[in-house]
Amino acid sequence: MNPTQKNIKPTNIPGSGKNKKNQGDPEKRRMLAFLLIPLFFILVLQLFVFPNFEVKSMPYSEFFQMVTRNHQTGQIASVKLLEGVLQGQMKSGAYFQVNVPGNDPELIPTLRQNVPSFEIGASQGFWRNLLYSVLPVLLLMAFFWFFVYRGVQQGGGRIFSFGKSRAKQSDPTNKKITFKNVAGVNEAKEDLQEIIEFLKDPKRFQKLGGRIPKGVLLMGPPGTGKTLLAKAVAGEADVPFFSISGSDFVEMFVGVGASRVRDLFEQGKRASKQSGRGAILFIDEIDAVGRQRFAGIGGGSDEREQTLNALLVEMDGFDSHAGVILIGATNRPDVLDPALLRPGRFDRQIVVDRPDIKGREEILRVHVTDVTMGKDCDLTKIARQTPGFSGADLANLINEAALLAARRSKEAVSQQELEESIERVMVGPERKSRVISEKEKKIKSVHESGHALVALMMPHADPVHKISIIPRGHGVGGYTLQLPTEDRNLISRQEIYDRITVLLGGRVAEELYFNEITSGASDDLQKATQYAQMMVCELGMSERLGNLTFGRRDQQIFLGRDMMHEKDYSENTAVIIDQEVRRIVDECYARAKTTLAANRGKLEKLAAALLEKEVLYFHEIAETAGLPPQEPGNSPAVPSGGPFPVNV
Repeated sequence: MNPTQKNIKPTNIPGSGKNKKNQGDPEKRRMLAFLLIPLFFILVLQLFVFPNFEVKSMPYSEFFQMVTRNHQTGQIASVKLLEGVLQGQMKSGAYFQVNVPGNDPELIPTLRQNVPSFEIGASQGFWRNLLYSVLPVLLLMAFFWFFVYRGVQQGGGRIFSFGKSRAKQSDPTNKKITFKNVAGVNEAKEDLQEIIEFLKDPKRFQKLGGRIPKGVLLMGPPGTGKTLLAKAVAGEADVPFFSISGSDFVEMFVGVGASRVRDLFEQGKRASKQSGRGAILFIDEIDAVGRQRFAGIGGGSDEREQTLNALLVEMDGFDSHAGVILIGATNRPDVLDPALLRPGRFDRQIVVDRPDIKGREEILRVHVTDVTMGKDCDLTKIARQTPGFSGADLANLINEAALLAARRSKEAVSQQELEESIERVMVGPERKSRVISEKEKKIKSVHESGHALVALMMPHADPVHKISIIPRGHGVGGYTLQLPTEDRNLISRQEIYDRITVLLGGRVAEELYFNEITSGASDDLQKATQYAQMMVCELGMSERLGNLTFGRRDQQIFLGRDMMHEKDYSENTAVIIDQEVRRIVDECYARAKTTLAANRGKLEKLAAALLEKEVLYFHEIAETAGLPPQEPGNSPAVPSGGPFPVNV
């Protein structure tokens, strides 16, 4: 289910770089002036209002004694009386000041007799107080004026556009993404193509009584191309296209999101009238704003709920906007509010699923357009080996292959790089620098050989492509890679039994070879238990419990709706479920033990070869084990959406 995209270089609008540069210079000058003006005021105050000298504060009693003896000592050179404060200079050049009482009758005569230079200054309190009171107000007004003026000059008045929509309109002069850049989702393309044709020629549909859909919801797993499809719609429609993320509506202030929703639809309505052919609004990750309203636990969000209410009214209220189509994308449709999903709002719900083998090949061909490929590259084989890959996974695969080829100084990407990239995407890059003891390498070689040999002996197991004891990625010390090559939507009970048996082959091999078990099988045991629980609780494959399902399917919990869900089976049934899960795992363990015990010699040969070479491919595995080679590509596979059979 994966649309794909060529590496399209953005095309600059003619003169856009020059305009941005011209706009940036005045902006920098204004910012520089805004920073320099306050510094200038501070400097002026420091130089003229507050003289730059150190003034010592002196008690009045000490000063009076010094003044009475000054005709003898001459310590005080000059004094100036200014509004209850005496400012003076000592004979040594130091400055001082003294707070004096206003009703001391002896002060003035004493100063007149004992200080040679004595004067009384004019009052300056009024102007200083005025400056202190008015200057902060003026600076604050200048600050607000600067930013308001700056926002208006940039087109829109930022400070007054808090509740305006942040949607971006697609630029028709940019190089467009079209449906040619999208592959693997033919059904979704057909549904969207019909909407585009309706916008271009509405009379063709209206003459039969049809009406344009108000909303289209694209839903599917991450990486399947929902946003890319929306970009292709923008390139194909030739009508105004506005895009925004669901998180852009959510703010801490109640009412802002609702205001932005209304403004978004107003923009769409105006653009629709101007174009005469309608308009398209695209909201990515719509679950951020369309999540189910308060469900009884965890608290509600007034802001998000008001935003959702505004969206519901705009999509299908008393004043609905004709000609405006809303396209939403989400990978969590289960948490969306039911009122948002009903017909009349989202009339069409398009599932963008992981691609099948044909779709994967088409996606690969789109992504290799700008990559130099070798003559030995077989994209059909790569498509067979990548069931369950999304469009993003396949794009990453091609990019990893190109990087590997460049690292090896090759002129083109070969089949070897493509196949190695599959493993890099699935289990991460090799970590050859990691130091592993010989004992641990031997344990790993026996463990992985047990997986591989059991897989070769099981009639319904997926073919083994490769086994390795070289660490990869995070926590993967070794792995057995099985590559199913066909897409199927059904899996039988015996196939699940074989899969569990293969998972337990590593633990059984350790027990038989070393008479001891290690922690290396922890991931295998977890997967085996999950498969057994799925058989019992979801697929009705337990003869003891019959054709029933128990509990909810394994999915992400939505707080308030799923936390309060009650268990739909009794405690006695829970005990039986545990017993059945244990029985299935124990039976598969015994089956794996019987198989490996009967082929102990093959297990030892395979483990020795793996310990020596560290990596074995399918033909080497079959040759060492003395079995006919089984090349991946000729056996049934897991369902296309299922997990990859990688045993670590």
